[in-house]
Amino acid sequence: MTGRRRLGLLAVCLVVLLGVAWYAGSRSGPSGPPPSVTGSVRLGPDPGAAVAEYLASLPATLPAPGEAVPALVQLDAEVTGAQAVALAGDVAILQVVWRVPIPRVQTALRFETLDAGVPVGTAVDVARQRAQLAAQGDAARRTGRPAAVAAAEQAALGDAACTCVVAVVVRADRAGLDALAARAGVRAVQAAPGAARITDLALAPLLPEQTVSADPLPDDGPVPPAPTG
Repeated sequence: MTGRRRLGLLAVCLVVLLGVAWYAGSRSGPSGPPPSVTGSVRLGPDPGAAVAEYLASLPATLPAPGEAVPALVQLDAEVTGAQAVALAGDVAILQVVWRVPIPRVQTALRFETLDAGVPVGTAVDVARQRAQLAAQGDAARRTGRPAAVAAAEQAALGDAACTCVVAVVVRADRAGLDALAARAGVRAVQAAPGAARITDLALAPLLPEQTVSADPLPDDGPVPPAPTG
């Protein structure tokens, strides 16, 4: 190999390495809540959608009588894990969406699938603990305001009485979903197609503060300090 060809090859390798380094750097250093769980079936309003129009569209998503499907149950306000279990009643909960409410502070949506074969109350509490560990990891690797927000989330999620459940994913038939939609505290129920699996779902639940449109919430409020000891 000639010297010129050798230099050309080294230059190409350098460009590739720099491109990889740039991509890795662009993937780190999060700013704000993590994105929704990704999948092919979106449940929740599109960004910027009018809330009234979104809510009016939901009855058309419900399945035919007798067909059980996954559905996103969105709440009027965050509740505890135990309250979410009571709200669901006999309807099977597949996944819990945790979100620590802090006024005018954007906090993460944390999606935790329940363990199979475990009593639902225990499974929901284990899911809360996993959400707390995820917040702890975010607090450790972030800096500045994002780290402070994650630390506040970690502290809140450490308490079983945290009102931090903003939505649940259930599997039920039309009668079960109709009953859920009529319960106090339930704001919206959106069903997925019957063939959808939980891994197919892309979740973006309507937040209690989103009353007019599904726009990003303000992020200019003070972050409560995390406990120190």
